[in-house]
Amino acid sequence: MRAVPAALAIGLLLAGCERGKPDAADGVGGAGAGAALEQAAIDAGIVTDPAKLNPVGAYASETDRVCIVPQEGGYRVGASVDYGDRQSCVARGTASGRTKLRFEFGDECTFEADFDGGRVSFPATLPSACDTRCTGRATLTALSASRLSDAEAEARAMRGPDKQPLCG
Repeated sequence: MRAVPAALAIGLLLAGCERGKPDAADGVGGAGAGAALEQAAIDAGIVTDPAKLNPVGAYASETDRVCIVPQEGGYRVGASVDYGDRQSCVARGTASGRTKLRFEFGDECTFEADFDGGRVSFPATLPSACDTRCTGRATLTALSASRLSDAEAEARAMRGPDKQPLCG
């Protein structure tokens, strides 16, 4: 009698393998399901619409600071870290983009940072030319700062360790 339940279980398993792939139009799977889910999250306000991202604002986390203000054709930006005791970095330049911001601090210090609407994150590896913006053991690598404000005035008011406007 044990052979009958085992045969039944094998039959059910094989029947489950016969199911077809979900159709994208049915909203259960396929390529359309992910796009539909993302659009639903955008519509509900859970996720920011990438087309509407605006990086202008002031950002900070501990000693990391980033300011982004509008400038014709893109943004004027500044970034700094300050660990005290002459261990700091200050970089000023321009940026362009939305979810990937292309920072250009001059002299071959150019890289792409991530922006998700609430945080700016620099990559873990930067061009060696970026090291010239730092003193001591400080570095701009992996700088990560959360949005404090989306007000342009607050971004313009941020100052670097050199006491100069960061986005000036």
